[in-house]
Amino acid sequence: MMVSLPPDYRPSEDEDFMNPLQVEYFRQKLLRWRGDLLREADGTLASLSEGGIREADITDRASVETDRALELRTRDRARKLIAKIDQALARVENGVYGFCEETNEPIGLRRLEARPIATLSIEAQERHERMERVRRDD
Repeated sequence: MMVSLPPDYRPSEDEDFMNPLQVEYFRQKLLRWRGDLLREADGTLASLSEGGIREADITDRASVETDRALELRTRDRARKLIAKIDQALARVENGVYGFCEETNEPIGLRRLEARPIATLSIEAQERHERMERVRRDD
């Protein structure tokens, strides 16, 4: 069931949580984000495939190599982010998007706006981070 969003639609706390408009809003947001990341990756691939490093000066060469390494790390993070976006899109399709994996409570619109790939509510995320700190301190 495809839902048509009004052009200026923004999810509101006054609506039922994850009603069809909200679900479609976040689905489109995730798809746009994914598309942006893929376009950036294509640009990186194009620039890296332009050939070897042509700078004669060793300092310039080192600078270019450092820039390329940084770009590759950024692309690797983007690749991992795309996988998380794909998982979020699967949750949209399965009808569980927007609900905490641990508590099944709503994650909250503000959190989803800020981090559309979120799988935990703020409270569950804080618990999770506290537990990680305790394990690290041991």
